[in-house]
Amino acid sequence: MVLLDIFDPKAAPRAIGIDLGTTNSIVAAVREGRPVALTTCDGTALLPSVVYYGGAGQTAVGRAAQARATTEPERTIKSAKRFMGRGADDPETKRLGAYKFATPESESDAKIVRFDLGWTTKTPIDVSAEILRSLKTSAVDQLRSVGGAVITVPAYFDDAQRQATRDAGRLAGLEVLRLLNEPTAAALAYGLEKQKNGLFAVYDLGGGTFDVTILSLEDGVFQVKSTGGDSALGGDDMDREIAERLLVATNVERTPEMVSSALVLARRAKHELTDAPETTVTLGDVPFKVERHEFDKWIEPLLERTGRACRRALRDANVSASEVDGVILVGGATRVPAVRAFVEKLFGKPALDDIDPDLVVAYGAAVQADLLAKSSDEILLLDVLPLSLGVETMGGGVDRILPRNTTIPAGARATFTTYADNQTGFEIHVVQGERELSKDCRSLARFSLKGVPPMPAGMARLDVSFDVDENGLLHVTASERTTGVTQTIEVRPSYGLSDEEVEQMLIDALDYGETDLEARRLADTRVEAERIALATRKALVADRALLVEGELETIEKALESLSAASREAESASPIQRAIDALADATHAFAQRRMNHAIQTALSGKTLTETAERVEHAAGIEAHLEQKRERA
Repeated sequence: MVLLDIFDPKAAPRAIGIDLGTTNSIVAAVREGRPVALTTCDGTALLPSVVYYGGAGQTAVGRAAQARATTEPERTIKSAKRFMGRGADDPETKRLGAYKFATPESESDAKIVRFDLGWTTKTPIDVSAEILRSLKTSAVDQLRSVGGAVITVPAYFDDAQRQATRDAGRLAGLEVLRLLNEPTAAALAYGLEKQKNGLFAVYDLGGGTFDVTILSLEDGVFQVKSTGGDSALGGDDMDREIAERLLVATNVERTPEMVSSALVLARRAKHELTDAPETTVTLGDVPFKVERHEFDKWIEPLLERTGRACRRALRDANVSASEVDGVILVGGATRVPAVRAFVEKLFGKPALDDIDPDLVVAYGAAVQADLLAKSSDEILLLDVLPLSLGVETMGGGVDRILPRNTTIPAGARATFTTYADNQTGFEIHVVQGERELSKDCRSLARFSLKGVPPMPAGMARLDVSFDVDENGLLHVTASERTTGVTQTIEVRPSYGLSDEEVEQMLIDALDYGETDLEARRLADTRVEAERIALATRKALVADRALLVEGELETIEKALESLSAASREAESASPIQRAIDALADATHAFAQRRMNHAIQTALSGKTLTETAERVEHAAGIEAHLEQKRERA
């Protein structure tokens, strides 16, 4: 008997969740109240994230593409996710695969990786779009129609990588409802399944990235406490450990084809060692035996790297491992026995593994997609910023507007003013990171706000607003209060963070914390010295008649001392002492200027003239008051 699938053509399109993975990708949807994985073009839930590009527009995705990896490795792109948001000149780019990269012909070409396939070039966005297109086709075949998709990304993906993922979804013809952090998606799936309150850690070790998230589950509210990880660490690195020893033992020529074959055999050995104490693979007719205890020792440094990230995340959340109620395992690499043993030892308890670690992220994405499609408020999902966002201030310091681990979506505003007289514009430099100086942070964007009317220094007011949407994308708005002149940009940085930068950013912020603070104090004090010196020289020109005998020489000497200290000092203290000395030298002069300003105002002089005198006098008084407080 033939059974027909009966469906309502008027039924609303179904929202889907997609785990766009480094090694495998999955599409899922909610059916009868529960998330289920849909069958891909390979006939299984897991679609290898591999795309083959042949001549004459021939394209293959999944296992069909994977089969070409040995014979045509340069035309078979895998782990494209690790290239997302990277520049062609990123030193990490060429380490990630045996591909031929197109030579950038212009500065704009250098902003993105391009795979040279001989007859054409493709970007990581193109490759990811091909995978998403295949998953969408499979979903349409089974659901009849697709209304939108939630796509997951590693928690440590920056703005460039997130934007590249969103662009890939649009290129595949998907309405991207939201980008969702992979650990958060896993927590969402487990929260619905277990209905538990408490504190949880999500340990996500996939093919190419590692993420750890500390979050609380309370009465349907998912609150991310902290997040961390390593965007250059995953099961692929375990494969490389085996493949490297396999290549050495067999002494074969390291052609792209042979390296690709070694990686395929290494992955097979890793999978077999999950259940067996040893296994043997053959490369170039040479057998190579791998024992589990050997493999465990090879990957110890990789596991310790995940441990460092976990301990940092616990510190950021201000909790200890013993306070964590459960650990959720995500990613196929967590099937490795050594990984599970390491996690149990690290957190002092066995990990939760009721849901298939390969599917749990897709399940969470499907649940979130279903809730968004229904505009449900049954579950509140709160994500956080992985790194602080701010702007560069005069002197090279960083004013953080949205600090790290701020719950998103979020918005904040800071107010700035002009440094010099008659300044008609502002240069805004947006940065990302935890260091005190902008040169040590990651530059996200630079833009100008022009058309500000000339005013004395310190009179203009610039409001800079940061708004981060639910996808982690940053929108910056700068507005001058007096004129209402406004400039808005969406930050789409050209480069993704290199693996070393991602791993080192938080470590450096801790290691160089004291040094950075001193460098920031030095930079800020130099700026303050320049501002006070400039205001004092203007005052000497404008009101020289108010000086008493010998006062000019004393002030000039104090100005020279301040200039020398600002140039030569290696710490803020000598400059601050010179500022205090200048304040003492100009105190009486400033008082006379204040009195003269009041008389000028009463006699009908302009507000600007009065304001300049009052501002200088008030500034001197403020410094003297600070000096008294320090004493």
